[in-house]
Amino acid sequence: MDKIKRLICYFSKGEICLWVFSVFLIIVSFCIFDKENYLTLVASVIGATSLIFVAKGNPIGQFLMIVFSVLYGIISLTFAYYGEMITYLGMTAPMAVFSMISWLKNPFEKNKAEVKVNSLKGKEIVFMIILTAIITLIFYYILKTLNTSNILPSTISVTTSFLAVYLTFRRSPYYALAYAANDIVLIVLWILATIEDMSYLSVVICFIMFLINDIYGFINWRKIRLRQTHFKMSQNV
Repeated sequence: MDKIKRLICYFSKGEICLWVFSVFLIIVSFCIFDKENYLTLVASVIGATSLIFVAKGNPIGQFLMIVFSVLYGIISLTFAYYGEMITYLGMTAPMAVFSMISWLKNPFEKNKAEVKVNSLKGKEIVFMIILTAIITLIFYYILKTLNTSNILPSTISVTTSFLAVYLTFRRSPYYALAYAANDIVLIVLWILATIEDMSYLSVVICFIMFLINDIYGFINWRKIRLRQTHFKMSQNV
């Protein structure tokens, strides 16, 4: 009981409301539009939960992201979205493992529940852009070979996903903007799937909620970085 109380106190009222609203909308959309694919429901709830922890800079969020990536990869396979399957199983899940290790190794002032926010320098940004272009090109030909459905948005999803996982690994607040861009691409992808099968509308709603959560994540990480900067300055005085 005490652990539950501490967990509730850990989050602000706004964060609790955001999580409750996200899960509520995901469950309602599942009950209305799906009713069968419980794997989608479980994955969506885990995904929404991971985002609220990641928004706090908590490594638990990365562990939940690993679980979500595996489940989402399986769901993507059912609609021949091989790009999504390969991206999440072959890139997002492994990078979430590396991110979790990186976050645990870089706590802010020995606080394991909050990662130390990092800022990328000019040379690394150039390296990231070049690496992203190479990854995108390689995946495009892989997806083309696999006759992936809706190849253009699937390829763009690879690009935004790689940027997101790289920035997450490097502990940059801009990870959330990359994930937000990826959410928009995925909303488009699953709307296209919904045209053929209405049950996938629950996945669309899931990623709309993810978009809202990622926007909040960016806002909160900027606040965390500002607070950490002020703390360091006060320590040096």
